[in-house]
Amino acid sequence: LYPGTVGIDLILLALPAVLGQAIDPMAQLMETAYIGKLGALELASAGIGVAIFNILSKIFNIPLLSIATSFVAEDISKNASKHSTSGKLELPSVSSALVLAAAIGTIEALALFLGSGLFLKLMGVSPVSPMYKSARLFLSLRALGAPANVIMLAVQGIFRGFKDTKTPVLFIGLGNLSAVALLPLLIYGFKLGITGAAISTVASQYIIAILLMWSLSKRAVLLPPRVDQLEFGGYLKSGGMLLGRTLSILLTMTIGTSMAARQGPTAMAAHQICLQVWLAVSLLADALAVSAQALIASSYAILDYKRVQKVAMFSLQIGLASGLALAVGLYISFGSIAKLFTNDPQVLAVVSSCALFVCASQPVNALAFIFDGLHYGVSDFDYVAQATIVVGVISSLVLLYAPRVFGLAGVWAGLTTLMGLRMAAGILRLLWKSGPWSFLHEEPETKPLAS
Repeated sequence: LYPGTVGIDLILLALPAVLGQAIDPMAQLMETAYIGKLGALELASAGIGVAIFNILSKIFNIPLLSIATSFVAEDISKNASKHSTSGKLELPSVSSALVLAAAIGTIEALALFLGSGLFLKLMGVSPVSPMYKSARLFLSLRALGAPANVIMLAVQGIFRGFKDTKTPVLFIGLGNLSAVALLPLLIYGFKLGITGAAISTVASQYIIAILLMWSLSKRAVLLPPRVDQLEFGGYLKSGGMLLGRTLSILLTMTIGTSMAARQGPTAMAAHQICLQVWLAVSLLADALAVSAQALIASSYAILDYKRVQKVAMFSLQIGLASGLALAVGLYISFGSIAKLFTNDPQVLAVVSSCALFVCASQPVNALAFIFDGLHYGVSDFDYVAQATIVVGVISSLVLLYAPRVFGLAGVWAGLTTLMGLRMAAGILRLLWKSGPWSFLHEEPETKPLAS
């Protein structure tokens, strides 16, 4: 391991980020648990709606979040200046990210609201399905939160570029506290069912977005006085590449959800439980990845390759250790965790058949996320996009074939293949002697011995 300033900086950034990354999946787990008590049909309906919302909203959100972190960190290292009167930072990367977030969020909301029926059909849920009516209403309501969701993620990326992972945690926590109060009140108190769950989530998203924007306005100029000061070129170029990556991953995940839905409501309910647990624990590694990304981006911008190498190696070592610990912890407790979501014996039986995949994939997931963070830190967006597209094609083929033979276990075999190949692609790039990591293979300079 690498102690000292690199390790301390990474851990101080990662610890709040871990909490921040955990809050949203835990909130989704809580929502799933409340809905699960309503019955398997309600859980399956909400699961389809959540899957569609995540697919559509993350197509642009993930690239914007990742690029904003690197661009803001680089902007601060190279070009940071302060407003003449307010003393706030004037960063084109910040203003450009916010304008793009507002535009993208509005487009997503319209697409999800107006196209809810079409999206359900694409997921294999026809109008005659018992899930269709409630899933469509749930998705239409969740669509209203899309603008807040995109802005919230963009501002988180900006704060990460500032190397500040504490502020987002505070406001995300406050926003999700509102959901804690609203979920049981609306679902059970007002007897709104999954409609109440959707309303609770949308309300918390707007609370978080407003609080984050208010905090950011104290530190940086949100919008420049002139439109020509905005810089969309870098975002659009890098975003275009990462859009391909995101589409590849989401298409693969969509195929997995669709194949699970075709197994029936019981299998879909079990898949939703496994997926929420899988994402909740594996995304914790993303906290370490985004912390490493911010540190690497600021160091790489000033050509401090020695520090970049230390951050990368330390991140990978910690990631592997945490992944192994998560695998063991989940293996021991997965049966008890599943019972928090449902008491249906049929659903629990199907969940147990996929538990091994969820547990065993944790070290692989951790390294896959961290490799993404490392490559984002050196702005190697082209390679990440191209490699992920290839990985997605291979994994999709597995997902299309395996479930027909092995049922829901085949779905999880395909998802595990996706993460394993992503990890392999990350390792391969570090071994290349050309590209942004070429400095790893350069011979160290040696001083001649004095005669």
